[in-house]
Amino acid sequence: MSVFEVQGGQKLKGEIIPQGAKNEALQVLCTVLLTDEKVTIANIPNIVDVNKLIELLSELGVKVEKTGHEEYTFQANQVNVDYLVSPEFKKKGGSLRGSMMIVGPMLTRFGKAYMPKPGGDKIGRRRVDTHFMGFEALGATFNYQQDNEIYEVEGKPLRGAYMLLDEASVTGTANIVMAATLAEGITTIYNAACEPYLQQLCKMLNAMGAKITGVGSNLLSIEGVKKLHGTTHRLLPDMIEIGSFIGMAAVTQSEITIKNVSYDNLGIIPTIFARLGVKMERRGDDIFIPEQEHYEIDTFIDGSILTVSDAIWPGFTPDLISIALVTAIQARGNVLIHQKMFESRLFFVDKLIDMGAQIILCDPHRATVMGLDRKVQLRAISMASPDIRAGVALLIAALSAKGKSVIFNINQIDRGYQNIDTRLNALGAQILRK
Repeated sequence: MSVFEVQGGQKLKGEIIPQGAKNEALQVLCTVLLTDEKVTIANIPNIVDVNKLIELLSELGVKVEKTGHEEYTFQANQVNVDYLVSPEFKKKGGSLRGSMMIVGPMLTRFGKAYMPKPGGDKIGRRRVDTHFMGFEALGATFNYQQDNEIYEVEGKPLRGAYMLLDEASVTGTANIVMAATLAEGITTIYNAACEPYLQQLCKMLNAMGAKITGVGSNLLSIEGVKKLHGTTHRLLPDMIEIGSFIGMAAVTQSEITIKNVSYDNLGIIPTIFARLGVKMERRGDDIFIPEQEHYEIDTFIDGSILTVSDAIWPGFTPDLISIALVTAIQARGNVLIHQKMFESRLFFVDKLIDMGAQIILCDPHRATVMGLDRKVQLRAISMASPDIRAGVALLIAALSAKGKSVIFNINQIDRGYQNIDTRLNALGAQILRK
């Protein structure tokens, strides 16, 4: 298993281009199953989770062709539905949480879908009830084979319905929207997720001939159509990677320009990092972060300690909570980090404490960070990456630490960040992959 050896204490400098958005890719790649025509998708990141999904689509019978740098065409005109009940699919589909989003397209086009209990990060419970409750509202029948951990859903034709989602699940909304595009009649989804990546999915589906209105709001209306067509789509830059680079620049006292960030789709992300003291400047569609000797965490207007918490869009994405926490370590001041959605996501802070960070883990959801204000440099240690986002938070900490850190289980980082060692080394980092 590969590891990173990180020689910390280097200031980074230069320009970096964010990869295509991982979370968008896992949604829009599944739209190719909704049509028998060619679909072209550009800016696809070369990362483990996305590559696994492309491989899965290929084994399902989708014709996949790499047509350019980070560009693929897909044609699902010979889909093998029986592959979904094969031992190979159970093994591969179960190892990838993104595979859950093939269910909606398969159900609405072919009348049935099967899915092993999905894997992914070990960050706490990640239920999928919203997906199947939505399919049932469209008229499908659902069964869970508890012994085999297989989800079954069948129903054709699906019929439009009104539904109020029990949670604004991004993947749940995406799955239901895809299923509704070919359902009979009108589907109304209230409490829908409205993240930029979900908006991208809806815009792509409309380009394929779907009739979706309310895009960007939490009330979506989908008028079913008989057939969808091919299209060309380009992924947004990855907002999680952009936020990671902002935090990294502050912690390592670096001067970095993040290029082509699609700034208007970043929402509150720049604001939250600014409240953590990070100075940044928008230059067209780039973000420039200057070298900062010190940066100070803001307070609420009554002087009380700032709280940074995750929330559904347009709130602060939970995928950047780990990065916000590590950013605060070398700031001046204190902050309460409140991770509401996953009860295991903050457990990586014990590694940061071992490095010398001043953090109190209050409970599984809350941690108080008392900034060091660069009076103490973190010390290098050996540690393991527990999930994608915590892994990059630990990498950022290692880049700022004194001495050589070793990070094990970096396959977790590779699942979400494309050639991160090569790209950061081009800025002056010293990361050795072994």
